[in-house]
Amino acid sequence: MQKLAGQKAPYEKYIGSVIKGFDQNIKGVRYDEFSKVAKKVVAFHKNRIYRYSSELAKKLKKKNYYLLAISHSPQKVVKEFGKKLGFNKIYGRIFETDRKKRFTGKMLYPELIFDKAKILKRAIEKEKLTLKGSVGVGDTETDIGFLKMVEKPICFNPNQKLYKHAKRAGWEIVIERKDVICHL
Repeated sequence: MQKLAGQKAPYEKYIGSVIKGFDQNIKGVRYDEFSKVAKKVVAFHKNRIYRYSSELAKKLKKKNYYLLAISHSPQKVVKEFGKKLGFNKIYGRIFETDRKKRFTGKMLYPELIFDKAKILKRAIEKEKLTLKGSVGVGDTETDIGFLKMVEKPICFNPNQKLYKHAKRAGWEIVIERKDVICHL
């Protein structure tokens, strides 16, 4: 992790560097190879997911909720995890491929994926959903827009900006650390 004035850099800076590295290196990778790797990653990490969020997804699925995942991660990876958890629809970053099915390095629809509230509105219209009884789970300030729309916003392991907003808004905050789940 990078140092700033003798301290560790904030998580956002770290994850931003990881994303930038991914974006710079996806160009030229064959889609089928990326797909194989995504499946291997999910198979390896399928049991290394947070207990709170996976149990919440199972509980909501049993109550016949429509489960929608919106992530800034690559859609193929999110889709693999989402299938395991029973999600109905998954949105993630989509990258353009050329005629040889190699990634060009260009991300498609950035104006949509970076506005989760817009995606939620689109899903409501397209799938004929309602926000009545809706539950939303987010972890960064980029989730504030869609969390404002749902009836029950939950901030799960939030970054500092989302945590501060959630405290002011009176939203539920849940922290999971090792085998302990705390509701703040």
